[in-house]
Amino acid sequence: MVILINPENKEETLSNMSPVDGNYVLSVNPDESALHTKEPLKAPCGVCASRNLEPTARNAFIITSVDGSNVGEPLHYGQNFALRTTDGFMSHLYLTSEQKTFLKRSKKSNLQDVSLTDQLSYQNCWQFIYLDQQLRLEHEGLPVLANTKLLIAHTKTNQCLAVLRKHVLWTLLGKECEITAHTFLNGHKAEDNENHWIVVTGSPSEGTNSMFDRPLISSHVH
Repeated sequence: MVILINPENKEETLSNMSPVDGNYVLSVNPDESALHTKEPLKAPCGVCASRNLEPTARNAFIITSVDGSNVGEPLHYGQNFALRTTDGFMSHLYLTSEQKTFLKRSKKSNLQDVSLTDQLSYQNCWQFIYLDQQLRLEHEGLPVLANTKLLIAHTKTNQCLAVLRKHVLWTLLGKECEITAHTFLNGHKAEDNENHWIVVTGSPSEGTNSMFDRPLISSHVH
């Protein structure tokens, strides 16, 4: 089980011309009726980016094999996988996306929509991509390192998962941000902060509020 964090990058440099403040975590965005009835979530269901990094059922995702690989095997850069929510109230839903159309697009930015579905298909396949473009090819096929920056690419459309901090969503839990699948490039033609993610697999300990507070530096993603 993992949480996926879009990390802050506040220091302005030549390679970071648009600094971002605060860490955001990929989270389920249930509608009001689901919270009131306490019935399991129904698809389709939205997602958003939340500032609450404390591990909960809302932001916990399970990496699921789609290629027949065994449970517990390390995941590799460029390998297809699915991300699903936990069981119970979260209903075992899969993170999905599809090509933007006039009728199917994100509400705020009008970019490629990302949501949760109960149907497993190729549209639910994602890949972890090594962040540094110059070293990306040689890392293809190597085990994915947890707690380090990487990209999460949608396999079918080749667009990267992104947090849009300028597009605010007012949810039942407060001010949050839109999630979309769109690759943002900076002036160096490298993926920008919106597309940077950290896969956190550590466990909180006494005196910490979330898994992000105590990363496991050398662990691999399974």
